Amino acid sequence: MNTAFALSSVPAAHDLSVLLARALRLDEAGAVRLIADAGVLAVYVAVITPKGLLDRGPTVLGLRTLALSPTAEGERTFDVVVPIRSLQARVDAALTTVGDDAPVGTPVTIGFPAAASTIVWAGISPPRGGWQRMSPLDPTVFAAAARAGIEEVATAIPEGTGEQIVHRVRSEVWGRPIPEADHLPAGSAFALESLGFLGDDPVQQFATGSWVRLSTNRGHVLVKQNAWSLSN
Repeated sequence: MNTAFALSSVPAAHDLSVLLARALRLDEAGAVRLIADAGVLAVYVAVITPKGLLDRGPTVLGLRTLALSPTAEGERTFDVVVPIRSLQARVDAALTTVGDDAPVGTPVTIGFPAAASTIVWAGISPPRGGWQRMSPLDPTVFAAAARAGIEEVATAIPEGTGEQIVHRVRSEVWGRPIPEADHLPAGSAFALESLGFLGDDPVQQFATGSWVRLSTNRGHVLVKQNAWSLSN
């Protein structure tokens, strides 16, 4: 395996850096899963995941896809999990090396950090095919649900609260259905908002089995509900 991969352009590297910065604000010790295949890099970050076998909360993942360089040297097929902070440092270093005056289409080569271990959510792989299109939703539905949840969590968790209580409160708030879309947990709205995927364009829904994918022009959020499926 090579020690690096190459994105197709400077804007792609900037997009990855922004996504990693947002993901780092959600979990300073978090990890990111990178899957490269057929010239595309899929970047998965965990926003909400169950803690243990008895936790029935949803799994909510963010996904951004970026083009890999077809010509630059670097690994082109891989599936790795690495620390967010380490990868962001390497992305920013690579952008510094390329320089501000580089042409937009300049490939950006990024070194792999050491792999992260014992990341349970990274073993959950959303389906690649079989998605059925559903009705789109207005982005204001998610923006309102995200704001309400963020305010509720901030009010319910005073400074110095223990980790178990923090997780219980967040699980309750973000596992609650969105009023205008009760098949989706409020955590999906939080993911769209916190990762910067919400805009003016409609949020397109796709579903397969127990998974729902919410897609905008900026990225995707994947939701796995234990209690809901397309056949229900």
